[in-house]
Amino acid sequence: MAETFGATKEELVDLAHRRMSSAIPDSDWTTRQKVALTCRILFDAGHDSGLAGQITARAERPGTYWTQRLGLGFDEITEDNLLLVDEDLHVLEGTGMANPANRFHSWVYRARPDVECIVHTHPLHIAALSMLEVPLVVSQMDLTPLYDDCAFLPLWPGIPVGNEEGELISAALGDKRALLMAHHGQLVAAGSVEEACSLAVLIERAAELQLLAMSAGTVKELPDALAREAHDWTSTPKRSQASFAYYARRALTTHQDCFTGGA
Repeated sequence: MAETFGATKEELVDLAHRRMSSAIPDSDWTTRQKVALTCRILFDAGHDSGLAGQITARAERPGTYWTQRLGLGFDEITEDNLLLVDEDLHVLEGTGMANPANRFHSWVYRARPDVECIVHTHPLHIAALSMLEVPLVVSQMDLTPLYDDCAFLPLWPGIPVGNEEGELISAALGDKRALLMAHHGQLVAAGSVEEACSLAVLIERAAELQLLAMSAGTVKELPDALAREAHDWTSTPKRSQASFAYYARRALTTHQDCFTGGA
């Protein structure tokens, strides 16, 4: 006999979260493996733009993080060719050099101790939306993890290799998890690699939907209270782990080389 038909929404949400905590297992992937997987996942999701874009994740030593080697595309990243760099982009482990544009990542990490992973890319629909100098509008249920959680930088500071750009980008991001940058691209700053990857996939889809909706009419706003409820419902570590695991399974069917010894 059913026992939950008289339960409130709050009680059912709590029950679902408790069930997810035991039903969705933690992965045993290392940070380096998750960064390599994120590169492949985002390549498949259309985030590649030649050599543009960076993915970084904090390493164990304070003030250091993992990132890809300049000269390699997202589809070429493996756990073995990632670099360990410090805040000045000195290579501490690995061969080659980091993208000089990684400098603003150091500023974001300093400003946001809660951030463990940063994804910055120039995917097609984000890039197109950025040309219009308009903020991201979250107006569909699937996109609510980004509701009131995506800042907007209306100024283009030029090439992001100076400290001025680091200050500007980190300030524009504020306490949000995402940032749309006019004439540039997107940035996601999250508490885990899994969360950052999932939000990066989502923000490109959000831009695509916004452009489609704008071409047909006026985008209507979501009810604020319900949108915030949906944001919180979907913005949990277990949700991010489940999404990342799905994307990873798909990626590993065609990108088995991203791990040492295969998948």
